Amino acid sequence: MRSRWVLFVPLAIMGLLFGAFVYRLTVPGETLIQSQWIDKPMPLFDLPPATAGVEGLKSSQLADGKPRLVNVFASWCVPCRAEAPQLEALKAAGVPIDGIAIRDRPDDVAMFLRDVGNPFDRIGSDVQSSVQIALGSSGVPETFLIDGKGIIREQIQGVILPEQVPEIIAKLEAMK
Repeated sequence: MRSRWVLFVPLAIMGLLFGAFVYRLTVPGETLIQSQWIDKPMPLFDLPPATAGVEGLKSSQLADGKPRLVNVFASWCVPCRAEAPQLEALKAAGVPIDGIAIRDRPDDVAMFLRDVGNPFDRIGSDVQSSVQIALGSSGVPETFLIDGKGIIREQIQGVILPEQVPEIIAKLEAMK
């Protein structure tokens, strides 16, 4: 009788392994990639204008004494369109916002701005996503809160929601 029990041990072990496998599939680990630049100066860059009539963006411009947002976006990004009203609300509240257009064409950026509005003071064109990668940005839209010294203080991954607008304004006010 004892020898029959031993035959079920491998089956029980396989059942436990299968259960652990199914658990990891249904309960994924952390999906957001946090930037390694939080509480560090913005990486150095000098991006040309993303479209005509809008100034390009340099990292040195982000240390002008005023806290601001840097929004990583793309004209082809559907969630970026959904985020546009919140960026306009932040701009209306006096928040300076700069943009980095990822893998985009000037005409497409211009059409995007015509469609959703332009909350940006400056927009740099990051055709190769080199600045996006340097920032540790994992997608679009993504927003960074920058203090007046050009230090990245916070990263917001995904769409800024309407209920986040007052919180973002308060955080930037606290950085003054």
